[in-house]
Amino acid sequence: MPDQTAATRMPDMYRFFSLSMRYPHPSWLTATYFITFFTLLGELGWDEEAAGLRSRFEADGDPLEPLRVEYTRLFINAIPHVVAPPFGSIYVNPDGVVYGANAVATKAFYREHGFELASETAIPDDLGCELEFLATLAEQGKTEAEKLFLRTLFRPWFPIFRDRVIGESLHPFYVVVVKLIDFFSLNP
Repeated sequence: MPDQTAATRMPDMYRFFSLSMRYPHPSWLTATYFITFFTLLGELGWDEEAAGLRSRFEADGDPLEPLRVEYTRLFINAIPHVVAPPFGSIYVNPDGVVYGANAVATKAFYREHGFELASETAIPDDLGCELEFLATLAEQGKTEAEKLFLRTLFRPWFPIFRDRVIGESLHPFYVVVVKLIDFFSLNP
């Protein structure tokens, strides 16, 4: 990634963040992934964040299980409720339903720009789907559509989600990931 310009790098960045927000699996949570992650932090001068992560990963030994536990707690299942569901509708719809008006508007925006979800049961305003869509827009050079999507459908909910993750996370990995997404979604 270091040799790329900002414009050619954004599709890779969005996809990297989408991957980072998936359930941790050894197929992607590899040494190469961590080299890329720490290289990015170094390029940004986020030395404090990198040091905190290294310290935690060293303490954990194998990072897979602690990240799985935290992912599940934050995004899938926690008592008494899921801490930070990764769906825009939860944060912008008054009724807080998962597939609300925001999801419908997001799906319409996808279709308008030639993007279809992999499955009819996929939730359109899922963070991972939105990041993949942003990667597609950036890859196709649709800068105005990318900015419009960020402004109208992503940024209205993401800061609330980000703040929940930062405030409730027990592992620095997800804090750093949402801070990175926030940084790059403000500066595409």
